[in-house]
Amino acid sequence: MDDEDLHLIPRTRAAELLSWAAEAGLDPVPEPAVRTVLTLLELGGARLHEGFPELSSPVLEHLLYEQLHLYVQPVGDPAQYAAAVRLLIEHQRAARRLNAKRREKLLAEAEWQGEVLVSLLRRADLVTWPRLYALLLRADGVPADDPAAVRAWLAAFRELPEEERHAAFDRAPDLDGDGNWDQPGRPLLVGVSTDGARRLLEQGLMTRSYRNLAELNARGLPMPAELAGEFEQFEEAVAQAAIDLCGEWTVPGLARLLLEEFPDLAPEEY
Repeated sequence: MDDEDLHLIPRTRAAELLSWAAEAGLDPVPEPAVRTVLTLLELGGARLHEGFPELSSPVLEHLLYEQLHLYVQPVGDPAQYAAAVRLLIEHQRAARRLNAKRREKLLAEAEWQGEVLVSLLRRADLVTWPRLYALLLRADGVPADDPAAVRAWLAAFRELPEEERHAAFDRAPDLDGDGNWDQPGRPLLVGVSTDGARRLLEQGLMTRSYRNLAELNARGLPMPAELAGEFEQFEEAVAQAAIDLCGEWTVPGLARLLLEEFPDLAPEEY
């Protein structure tokens, strides 16, 4: 299916925002964090103005408290996501989309909710399979840009006894608290969280696509050829896009490997 027609994944203006920030003398933020923030804001339902998501207190809370910890396993300081939000706030202020009082309020909210996000990312009880395996791969020095190396590591990990795998989960860096891997059903709970997060992402992708297709209809333009057939084809395209994003935000291709080649290492259902 042609995503140019379906408009599933947002084409963010991350590079433009970073270029503006550099000209304004603001502190740099890693581009992946900026792109992730802009993508999740749009998929979370934020309204767009000239291609940039518009911020409000509920939108910030949804992003920093409810969305990001479901998907991202950052390389480097997790405070980068709140920093990306602050860049967007400053950009909206410069574009006169926010007054001074509103800017200060949103900056304060981004600061403290960014701290909450950091704590959420460290909670072992909130981890998902892609996030957990991303931590283990990095701890073992597996190059994230080498799919063959990632696949080989997973294959070797599969050969370990279950007790050793659970012990590795308990030792995963950057997670606090007891993962309760010795408890029956614990892996399935992680699977439920993983599946739920991905389905939420699918909803956002599908809603975005519908919004763009409705614009085509309003302009009297034909629907994409892909939607002339069975709706299941569209659903599959959405599901595949969600899997790709989950990999982009952890280790590229990891989410797909866990689903398609190593489901026994990341169970999601009985």
